[in-house]
Amino acid sequence: MAYTDFTPAALVQQFGLDFQAADLFPACPPVAPSAWLIETLARAQRLGYVSEKSRSERLVSPVLTELHDANAANARPFTFHSGVNLDVDAAAGLRGECDFVLALSPIRDFVVAPIFCITEAKKQDLELGTVQCAAQLVGAQRLNESAHRPLAVLYGCATTGVEWRFLTLRGQQLTLDNAVYGIRQLPQLLGTLQHIVEQVFIDKE
Repeated sequence: MAYTDFTPAALVQQFGLDFQAADLFPACPPVAPSAWLIETLARAQRLGYVSEKSRSERLVSPVLTELHDANAANARPFTFHSGVNLDVDAAAGLRGECDFVLALSPIRDFVVAPIFCITEAKKQDLELGTVQCAAQLVGAQRLNESAHRPLAVLYGCATTGVEWRFLTLRGQQLTLDNAVYGIRQLPQLLGTLQHIVEQVFIDKE
């Protein structure tokens, strides 16, 4: 069993997750995209993105790169990993690849706790990506705890590249955002991601 095999029922039964829904980020101020990001996404549109890999590379990665670079310039550095395994507990099924992992660690060679956000990219199925991301957040939570670097809240995002849905894990409470952000709502999407980073650094202090 791996992250891709979980269902909501299995997450409830095995880990005692309590699924809820809420407006997680109702009033985040928008963040204007850079000229680089606008041009990069425009090129992605011209090139197309028919596969999960192309969506991940051409849509998701540029958005997260912009987030990373903006915060590194403002003394909120984090490490941004792509396509890494998060093998925490094979017996519990907490193993497999994560599309993107954001961690509060200066080490870039491999994932080191604490992980604060995981983004899972899917070609079309946002619901499937949400469940997989929820399982990955459980894995990240356990990794953080085993490293004695727990975080009160972990953030996740399931995305098709075009649509983005956020979720949080606080203890055993898994909350799904009622809102789904579109890539055409880029300032609001960037504002939400920026709010997550800022909140993590506030909680860390």
